[in-house]
This record gives sequence, structure tokens and C-alpha cells, in this order.
Amino acid sequence: ATYAALVDEHIMFKNMADDPYLVAAGIAADWPHGRGCYVSEDRSVVVWVGEEDHLRVISMHTGTVLSAAFDRLRAALDVLGGIDGLAFAMSPDYGVVTSCPTNVGSGMRASVLLPLPRLTADGTDTAARAIATPLGLSVRGVGGEHTPVGADGTCDISPSARFCITEAEILSKLYSGLELLKQHEDDAELSTDVGAPDGHTESDTPAIDSRM
Repeated sequence: ATYAALVDEHIMFKNMADDPYLVAAGIAADWPHGRGCYVSEDRSVVVWVGEEDHLRVISMHTGTVLSAAFDRLRAALDVLGGIDGLAFAMSPDYGVVTSCPTNVGSGMRASVLLPLPRLTADGTDTAARAIATPLGLSVRGVGGEHTPVGADGTCDISPSARFCITEAEILSKLYSGLELLKQHEDDAELSTDVGAPDGHTESDTPAIDSRM
């Protein structure tokens, strides 16, 4: 597959030289040299090399069971941690040491790609943010930070905190936030659909892609 195709599939990270924040911090220096990714045969586990951190391990799962992605991530970290000469940077006071200060702590970002076509009907994530932010959740575009929502209204939902929070609390916050966002999305659908008998409409549970 070409680089562009891998980026579109969320397998490979985007061109770092296009991100002014990474360029200003010197993190994008020498792009694309020293960058790449390892991908499992079923594409459920990806290891990014040389993005913001030396290694970024990603577990992906399509469905509503977030723990499936977490269990796979734990297994992948155990395998990597067993490689001679490879040790993750850990601080006894601050937890996992990362390039971006917002990831210090657990070092884990759990996110879900969730279609919210009604809440993003104006082409922005404003309505979704209004619901998610009080819950401590971030809303991003499908391409990550500083990118727009998907053409179908898909947003990237994740807890904002990584520091002073456990992995279990991260998943719990995500579950609660997704439930509320889905309820608001369904309510918006009910209020905007026209012609449904007795004001009723059917809404399928959206397919979600979880990443950790």
C-alpha cells in the first residue's frame, strides 16, 4: 500500500512536516527519515516508529466492546517489554515519560471514532464539544488534532486527562461520554426527521472504531 493509503486507513501517521507545532518543537526534524510502522497481519495492532515518541503502540477494534482493544494493547506491550534492550521510559513520580506533556502519566490515549451526523450537521464539532467537554472528553477530527470532522460526521472522542488517572478510569470516562453523545445524537435525529409515523424514527447503533 502507498503511504497516502496507509494514512487514510489510520495505519500510518500523517506527514509531520505539515504540522507547524511539531516543526516548531523540532519533533518533525529530518522527516521522513527514521519513521515507519509495524503492522500486524490482521491490522489490529500497529507500532508507530519515530512519530512524537520513539514508539507508539496502537490497538484497534471495530465494535462497542472497548475492553477488547485494551486487552490486545496490554498483550502487545508485554511482548515489546520482553525484548532485550528495550525499556519504556518511566518516572516513579510522573509515570510514563512522553514527548508531549499531555500524555505524561498513564501514557494511554483511548479514543473512539464515532459517527455523529446530526450533531455535526453544520460541518463543525461545536455541538459535540458542548456535550463532551464538561465530561472531560476531547473531540477531534478523524485525522487527529487540528483536523475537521469526517464527511459523514465522524469524530474522534477521547478523555482529555492522562495524568493522575488510571487506565480503568480512562475507559470509564469514555464509556459514559459515548453513552451521552449517542443519546443526544438520537434526540437530534428524532427532532429533525420529518414524516416518521407518530413522530417515531428508528436509529441503528453506529459502528465505532476504538483505538488505544
